[in-house]
Order: sequence, then structure tokens, then C-alpha cells
Amino acid sequence: MMRTKKGAIGVALGAVVALAAAACSGGGSTATSSSSAAPAAAKGGTLYMVNLGPQEHWDPQRVYIGADIEFASRVMYRTLTTYTAGKDPKLVPDLATDLGTMSDGGKTWKFTLKDGVKWEDGQDIKCEDVKYGLSRTFAQDVITGGPNYIIMFLDVPTAADGSSEYKGPYGAKVGQALFDKAVTCEGKTITIKFKTPWTDFNNATAGLLAYAPYRADQDKGEASDYAIFSSGPYKLEGTFDKDKGGKFVRNANWDEKTDTVRKAYPDVIQYDLGVQGDTIYERLLADSGNDKFMVTQGSAPPAKLAQIAADPNAAKRTANPTSPYTDYIQPNMKSAVFSNEKARQAFAMATNKDAYITALGGPQVAVATNAMCNKEVKCYQESNPFGAPTKGDPEAAKKVLTESGLPMPVKITVVYRSRPTSDKAFSSLKESWDKAGFETTLEPLTAKYYATIQGPAYATKDAFWAGWGADWPSGSTVIPSLFDGRVNISAGGSGQDYGYFNDPEVNAAIDKAYTITDADAREKAWGEIDAMIVKKGGVVPLINQKFTFVYGSGVKNFEVNSLMGGYVDLANIAVK
Repeated sequence: MMRTKKGAIGVALGAVVALAAAACSGGGSTATSSSSAAPAAAKGGTLYMVNLGPQEHWDPQRVYIGADIEFASRVMYRTLTTYTAGKDPKLVPDLATDLGTMSDGGKTWKFTLKDGVKWEDGQDIKCEDVKYGLSRTFAQDVITGGPNYIIMFLDVPTAADGSSEYKGPYGAKVGQALFDKAVTCEGKTITIKFKTPWTDFNNATAGLLAYAPYRADQDKGEASDYAIFSSGPYKLEGTFDKDKGGKFVRNANWDEKTDTVRKAYPDVIQYDLGVQGDTIYERLLADSGNDKFMVTQGSAPPAKLAQIAADPNAAKRTANPTSPYTDYIQPNMKSAVFSNEKARQAFAMATNKDAYITALGGPQVAVATNAMCNKEVKCYQESNPFGAPTKGDPEAAKKVLTESGLPMPVKITVVYRSRPTSDKAFSSLKESWDKAGFETTLEPLTAKYYATIQGPAYATKDAFWAGWGADWPSGSTVIPSLFDGRVNISAGGSGQDYGYFNDPEVNAAIDKAYTITDADAREKAWGEIDAMIVKKGGVVPLINQKFTFVYGSGVKNFEVNSLMGGYVDLANIAVK
């Protein structure tokens, strides 16, 4: 089982557990273990969360794995806003009294904290705690690995080397006055000023923990990574072992009167790590002892799917939601071949998405797509600019490739992340590409995949596999993050724009989309930019992943929330 980052790192191909980017949009894919005839959930008992691990981070400003964000935001960290649970999740206030007030076209946001919200030691959560939490991300030499949108947007000057003039709250606190001008507190009200419009910032505060409050007197920098200090319904008892897990018990200073979302039914949440995916699902299928009260954030291994489907008892406690994550291939605009638009078009037309899905494990594991906005995200728009079926059209692609003027066969190298399933999938893709007139060399990589393909040494390779999940339900966390060359491309490499896509028409459309204050119109614009990039051959979307979860027979109110990464939602879960 693998845990991969939400937005910053794409999901693993055919992953047993694609613990990636966080929230994604639209309606929630929900499965529940309760029925109208079942008794109501009650407080009490122990819920067992069992995963492979190891735990990457619990520092809220560093957490960037979708499953971790979903767990922590329901168990021990509250944020200004959050998402409701259930079939139709909505953005709602959490620590704040409302969804925030936006002004100046999205450059200024104000939030006021509720009365009675407290830390686990009984002290009030203050505006200054929210401000301090925002400040920590700027210490990029200490608070590493988390999302850093705030650095790009906040109204703090940029240094000559492109970094922020503010260096965070540690040491000499370089640029502290600049940060203090951009983020101000007046009583319980925080005002945040951005240099660029951030019209869906209140979604970001729900989808990520990076904007959660943090108390300065609890901060030990990097040493705070597993030192959980709770603002939610549970607190850590004892210490947390990144390889073995920890025990979460009730936080007596959490007041449910201030919290409309978290029901906190279990008395204890036992978080166990170090268990392989096959073992987890063997235990879930056996459904005995404490495993009756077990859930996991790991999708079932493909080898277990047939066994799950054949077990009537397991079928009653199985969910198969579409996840918020998309697999794709990005042609490299710097390559001698794919700098040619006709070659990119032929490559896209020849891609056999059906074979890719079959190799992953079939329609229970993935569904084909032609867009980078996942079908669970509101910016999704159906498009097929080249008219190719999902099985590809090598014959038509070959005609287009011939028009490119490149000498046939056209030699290309496609780089991908090697796993047993992905090796099989890319062999199938190679067969289709070669039929279209390409001579494909596959280059599988194992260690440090994303760091490798981002580097200058790979700048002339022809195409790269990757995966992505929106950090919150908006195209603003997909399109600019992956295809704005101005943000990504530097002397050090491609950033997350692995194919060095930097198109003036697309960049202008991105800038315009940021200024649209109407949410529906803004997502429509992101979808149109998505289709524009696909038509230019800047990306070949492959599939939206699907998860398969089984849970213990003693678990009540099992729900999957697509706005929070597509994993089990602990807001309403119970074992009594």
C-alpha cells in the first residue's frame, strides 16, 4: 500500500491505496453501513483505523496526504471552514462564525472566530493562533513538505531570487513586519491580504490543514511533527510512533455546541500502522474480534477484488467510489518530437485507455477520462478534441503523425513510475503507440520518481506519466498547479509542469480565471482552460481512479466524502 501526496505529488499508478491530494468537488460519493431501520448511532466503544504507514507528518502545516488531512480534520484539528459529511457535502463554517468575507475582488478576506473554541488544555483559540499557523509555512527550511500556496498569494514582497521576503517565525524572523502588515488581528477577527485574487480561499481553508491555527508556545519547529496539540474532539494519549501509530481519546475541552459537523461517537480511535494491505483486507473479510470495528484508508488490492465481490457478507459493507485523482501522461514541449503539435495529437489519438484500465484491474479500479479536472470536481467538462475512442485509434493517429513531417518510425521515450501493475499497463500503451508509427522506449523509474522527472537531466525525455488530485474542489488547484509554466519552470527544472508546458494563451486565461468571483462561472472557466490544454496536446488524461473499501460489520455510518479526498469520513462514524 502506498501513501502519496494530495496535490504536490500525484497518485501511484494502480495504487493499492492512492492517498493523495485532498478535497475534490461536486457531490459526494457516499456509502453508508446504516439503514433507516437500524438503531441510531450512540457514543462509546473503540474504532480501529489500520493502515500501512509509516506516517509522514502530523504537523498541520506539513500534512499533504489526502487521507491524513481527512483523518486529522475530523479527529484533532479544526480549521476556519470545513465540509459537512453525507451524500451532499457543503462548505460550512468551523472555527469561524461564517464562510468569511471577501473584498477587493478576492484580495482581502476576513474571518471572525466563534466564542468557546478551545485548545486541548482549555485555552481559547485566538486570532493570533490562526495568524501564527499561516506564518509557519514561510519557514521553508523547517516546515517542509506541505502545500505552500500562501507564499505565492500573500501580500508579502518577493525577493530577487523569487522567494518571499518573509522567512517565517523562527530565528531572526526576517521580514516579520512585512507579514504582520499582510495578516492582522483585531479581537477575534483576522484580516488576510493577498497580492493576487484568491476567490476560493475559504475552500482552501477547508481542504487543507495548512491554514489551521497553531499556538506559538507549543511550536518546536521540526520536532513538533508528531507532537499533536488538539483543537478537535480527540487528543493524542501518550506519544505517536510514526511506524506503529497511536491512541486518540476524547478531548474534554472540545465543545460540541461549537461544532456542527463532528459527532465524535467513538470513545477511542486506535490508529495502527505497519500492516500490509493484503493482511488488512484478509482481516476485514474475516470480520472477527476487534476487526469488526475496523476501517482503513487503503483501497483494496486488485488481487482481493474478486474475493470481495464473491463474499455476500463483504458486499454489504463495501464502497466503490470514484476518487478525486487523475492519472495522465504529459508530452514534453522541449522534446525534439513533441515540440511538434501533430506528433502530440497523434500520440493522444493512439493512447489505449481501455488497455490501461484493464491492466489496472478493470472498471472497478478506474474509469477513462479526457479531462484533467476529475469527474468529481465541478470544473470537469466532457471533451474529445481529436475524436478518438477510449481504446485509441492507431490508424487515424498514424495519418496525423505522417503529417508531422518527422521521419518514421518516430522514436520516443516515455518515463513512468514502475510497479508490477504499471509495468503491465505501459506495455499495453506501447503496443498502441507503436501501431501508430512511434517506436516507443519505456523508461521505468522506481526511487524518487517525481524528484527525478522534475530535474534538468530529464528535460529532453519525450513524455512523463503522473497523477494529481485537487487540493480543494476547484480547477484552481489543478490547472495552474500543473500547466502554468511561469509558476513551475525554472533553471532547476519543471516543477510540477513535467512537460514544460508554457503557453501564452493558456497563461492569459489562467490570469483571467483567478479574477472571476462567481464560483460557478470560475469553475466553468477552469474547465474551458482544461479543454484548451488537451486540444493543444499539452496533456493526455488517462483515467479517474476508483477506490474499493471494506469496513467491519460493527462500523456504523460508514461514509466516503469526495470533497475530502474520497476516504472514510470520520465525522459521523460510530461503533455503537
